[in-house]
Amino acid sequence: MTQRILILGAGGHGQVVADILLRAAANGNLYQPIGYLDDNPRRQGTQALGLPVLGPLAAISDIAHEGVVIAIGDNRVRARLFDTLQQRGETIVCAIHPTAIIAADVIIGPGTMVCAGVIINPGSVIGANVILNTGCTIDHHNQIGDHVHIAPGVHTGGDVVIGTGSLIGIGAIVMPQRRVGAWSIAGAGALIHRDVPSETVVVGVPARPLRTRTGGTDPRLDTTTPHDA
Repeated sequence: MTQRILILGAGGHGQVVADILLRAAANGNLYQPIGYLDDNPRRQGTQALGLPVLGPLAAISDIAHEGVVIAIGDNRVRARLFDTLQQRGETIVCAIHPTAIIAADVIIGPGTMVCAGVIINPGSVIGANVILNTGCTIDHHNQIGDHVHIAPGVHTGGDVVIGTGSLIGIGAIVMPQRRVGAWSIAGAGALIHRDVPSETVVVGVPARPLRTRTGGTDPRLDTTTPHDA
């Protein structure tokens, strides 16, 4: 039976999610996107990819649906919203592009987005509410924590661990058996050849620490964080 899915966020990332769901539905997936919810007043009453913006996020309880996908790129905001929706009993579903190649034993948590051209090799565990963006490759026996964003074109070696909430920037490479701590950032094109502590920003080839982020505070508690859905 078809399940009606709301997309939370109608920006560029939300439209990528919509495209994934529409393509998956055309291939027989039961998830059928019915529209977006977005707090940006300029998006109200508009459409993208043939799907309407149905209202702000607060309207979620007024619209009949069976599941939601969180389409917000900012890891901090996405994590807070994921926690809130889980507490309310919402079903948070995955969006997996039909062209993704996923080994049979891979485990993927709820709410995770797997974009076009992604490869996930055997033994890997992908957490909840993760973004695996266009064309990234996750090699064997990786552990990708909850709320992580692996940007387009990233490649991870075997036995890599990425901690909760971290962002690995466009085109970065994580060498085999390296660990990236929670809520860290690797800049675009970085080559991570050593472990990265939690809440650390690294850049360059090879990657070197640039600064720390929050001094030990879970970034989800920072309610001032802006986001572009």
